[in-house]
Amino acid sequence: MSEVIRQTMSGEDDTRKVARAIAQKAQPGDVIALHGDLGAGKSTFARAFIRAATGLPELDVPSPTFTIVQSYDHLDGYPIYHADLYRLESEDDLEDVGLEEERDTSIMLVEWPDRLPEDWLSAALHVTLSYEGQDKGHRTLGLSTESLDWHDRLPSLGNDQLP
Repeated sequence: MSEVIRQTMSGEDDTRKVARAIAQKAQPGDVIALHGDLGAGKSTFARAFIRAATGLPELDVPSPTFTIVQSYDHLDGYPIYHADLYRLESEDDLEDVGLEEERDTSIMLVEWPDRLPEDWLSAALHVTLSYEGQDKGHRTLGLSTESLDWHDRLPSLGNDQLP
């Protein structure tokens, strides 16, 4: 997997800014795998992405920790799924969630993506959020992918869209 972008961010506003920029580039069939420790900003990223993609900046976007999946409608009419797979024990449990049928016609933001099948991960955009040293205010964001399609889309993110 090759890293496309690595960015130091100074707070949640920077995380939201990157999420909004990626939301403009995402399309049906995309899986966006959100990696990072608890509290690193995965849910912050997902909320900002969903609000941008739905065109509803005040939309209530609860964590799917207990529901496992929440769905939203993109401005263009297709679904966006926000999944938190932390409570799943294996890839086999994913069948019960019902995301497979929606994969090609929706955008999926997935927290704890290690529970996804390998073929989902190989085409995904991997967003990794981590703390920089002991400073909990500064985070590093890494974007990586094996997908040539994402490699084509990401360089078009302008400096005005990144922190």
